[in-house]
Amino acid sequence: MNFRTAALAASALTIALVLAGCSATTTTTMPSDMPGMPGMDSPSNAAPQFNDSDIAFVMQMIPHHQQAVEMADILLDKTDVDSRVVELATQVKAAQGPEITTMTSWLETWGLAAPEPMEGMVMNGMMSPDEMDALTNASGPDSSKLFLQQMIQHHQGAIDMANEELSAGMNAPALTLAKAILDAQTAEIATMQSILDTL
Repeated sequence: MNFRTAALAASALTIALVLAGCSATTTTTMPSDMPGMPGMDSPSNAAPQFNDSDIAFVMQMIPHHQQAVEMADILLDKTDVDSRVVELATQVKAAQGPEITTMTSWLETWGLAAPEPMEGMVMNGMMSPDEMDALTNASGPDSSKLFLQQMIQHHQGAIDMANEELSAGMNAPALTLAKAILDAQTAEIATMQSILDTL
């Protein structure tokens, strides 16, 4: 599946339909054995809960991560790319691929379907179709700089989404993931900027 222009419209529609049946103050419980990332298990005597903000965070972060993985794949298919950028792209793919799986499993546990990709929609720092085409068509050396510029913007969007979740979410695993994204991608932005300054 091509996720490169995955989607605000599909996510927004799905979220709107789901949230139409939920009040802002209503919480929903999930089984305590919900699959999640390591260290995210909740005590058996406290069933995890989630709210509208948790749903929105996961629904939007899945396609956001999917595009980041695709951007990494595009770069890794090229030759003559700066080795530091290759290492960073590999790191992005290794981190965000499993996070997509984790978030998708949460939606399944919550009784929700994963968001469907939709062509041409951009959100939260994501690349437009033209920007993705530019990365695809860039030569190896030029693509190093372009990838860094685009991924800095992309990461900043993810950080904004993570901050929103941390301020309004309530699901413990989702909050843990949001904090992990915030910390990891803030550090990666600093690394990318330092590499970019040398290209």
